Amino acid sequence: MSTVLSWDEWFAQDGLGLAELVRKSEVTPAELAQQAAAAVAKVNPEIDGVLEIFDDAVADPLTGGTNPDGLFAGLPFLVKDTGCTTMQGRLQEMGSMLLQGNRAAADGFLTTQYRKAGLNLIGRTTAPEFATCSSCENPALHTTRNPWNTEFTSCGSSAGSAVMVGAGAVPMASGSDGGGSLRIPAGVNGAISIKTSRGVFSQAPMLSDFASNVSTQGAITRTVRDSAAFVDQCRGGAPGEYMPYWFPEEPYLDLIQRDPKPLKIAVSHEWGPHTAAPEIVAELERVAEQLKALGHQVEWVVPDVDFQLSYDAQTSCYITNFAQTVNNLLLARGMERPPEGLIEPINIKIWEAGIGGSYTDRANMQLAFNTVSRQLGNFFESWDLILTPVIAKPTPRMDTQEYLTSSDNPSVMDWFRNLWAFFAYTPICNLAGTPGISLPLGRLPNGLPLGMHLTTKQANDGLLLQLAAQIERSVNGDWFGGARPQVHITN
Repeated sequence: MSTVLSWDEWFAQDGLGLAELVRKSEVTPAELAQQAAAAVAKVNPEIDGVLEIFDDAVADPLTGGTNPDGLFAGLPFLVKDTGCTTMQGRLQEMGSMLLQGNRAAADGFLTTQYRKAGLNLIGRTTAPEFATCSSCENPALHTTRNPWNTEFTSCGSSAGSAVMVGAGAVPMASGSDGGGSLRIPAGVNGAISIKTSRGVFSQAPMLSDFASNVSTQGAITRTVRDSAAFVDQCRGGAPGEYMPYWFPEEPYLDLIQRDPKPLKIAVSHEWGPHTAAPEIVAELERVAEQLKALGHQVEWVVPDVDFQLSYDAQTSCYITNFAQTVNNLLLARGMERPPEGLIEPINIKIWEAGIGGSYTDRANMQLAFNTVSRQLGNFFESWDLILTPVIAKPTPRMDTQEYLTSSDNPSVMDWFRNLWAFFAYTPICNLAGTPGISLPLGRLPNGLPLGMHLTTKQANDGLLLQLAAQIERSVNGDWFGGARPQVHITN
């Protein structure tokens, strides 16, 4: 397949940069789509992040109603194969043997927002079954690998999107985040992602992120301005939302042109029962000094938050939410219980543990959410931001069973404890509805990227993006000093 740009030229542009080439008539949306398809074909055999490219959307970027006058002007965009971002008539199989051949009846509301913004939805990316776990490894379907070193996991659950952005195939791709599922894979694959505050992205026609308690949508990108523009363009509520959807006083794309005022930033890796590995702490210390050099007040402070209560409540939320997700899929197929071989073992155990959950169980969970959210809110009365790593342990090698839903762990509670010990820092944002951003600021001793995570109070998303843009300018947009992944379109 011919390409309109060299691979170095392709990688040199972010999403807005490619859209600007369209507006200048230097390339067409169809040429961009063809090059994106060629990029996926080039890297996908080694990292397995894309399930399907839509040939009709490549041939005709207006397929499905893409707005050619949108800010993203026909930019090729990959969509995670789970959740509310369904595409009418397209497959959505949610990483499950049970759902092979499942097609969506209609576009989700956020899907229509994508198209209005000018995004051309050209394919779908891999995710672990029902987006439950931290790595996308089901050899019967797909095994998504880290482009920096294919012996290591991509993490998840927005696995395929993260590896395609990390490998340079596309400048941005969609994802969702119920405990770090955007920020963690972005962090370990060398990309950027913001999990926005509650009341930004609609999940219509599904439940709002308030009613369903943790999950929201977003994108993985390579530049802060793409993240800002994506939020600006795709935010907003659908008719009949459960709660108000809010807008900032100024578009984020304008806000990030200015540095923030000097900020008070608390640094920590000691969160209740969990602490980071020494090599991660060393990188956290280095990044803290980097923020000091930008003029910010940076101090080591452990937030006064009941972290154990938050992990326990999040476990209860996951078990009861995912049990209902599985149960609804079973009911639609006339099944009474999850069939062995078609649903992975831990997801079956989650269904067994959660399907009988009572109103009292959920009420207690919500009370814990309330307690932790207010403790965190009180902390942000004194501090602007909290800096942590995005993960507490180094990126696992492929087939590390303790984090997979194919695990034979007999205890679903023990399985979740393993998960929180690894993903210690990101879930609290989902619990509290606060924003968090993962930036590719660190490296592990083996060369793999290590994301650093910043969080702030609810509806202060703009501050995260503003600081991220300041940091990005300080490194001249080159987060890795010229280093590129093992699997990359320029290789």
